[in-house]
Amino acid sequence: MKKIWIDCPQNIPCNPCQYACPVKAITIGEDITNRPVADRDKCIGCGRCVAACPGQACFLVDTEYSEDLATVSFPYEYLPLPPKGAAAEARDNEGKKICDACVIDVDVKKSNNRTVVVTVSVPKKYAFQVRGMKRYTDTGQQSV
Repeated sequence: MKKIWIDCPQNIPCNPCQYACPVKAITIGEDITNRPVADRDKCIGCGRCVAACPGQACFLVDTEYSEDLATVSFPYEYLPLPPKGAAAEARDNEGKKICDACVIDVDVKKSNNRTVVVTVSVPKKYAFQVRGMKRYTDTGQQSV
């Protein structure tokens, strides 16, 4: 099951993820500059926080996707959107390649306020390092 992970590196005044969560699995506290805290036991994996976070710090990880693969869901702000089944490079916070990935979902819900959430499958051992992707074009060359 998909569960929330938050990689928020700074104490800044921000709390959209807290208010986007329908089950209150994310808390900031009274000081709006606190980093968000995730309660994965409460998380239902809806992904609303992923689309709501302006800092792209929220993502979903499902380590039970298959025996060898996990999924990672994150906001994606580039066009053209990758098609399902597209090959890609999973990238870390610094943009470095972690491993090969496969796009398994492209969520373009109106309720996401025009933020697309892409889900990729990756080998389980890399799931908690992946923060984004660089896709391949039909010609085999990479594109952001």
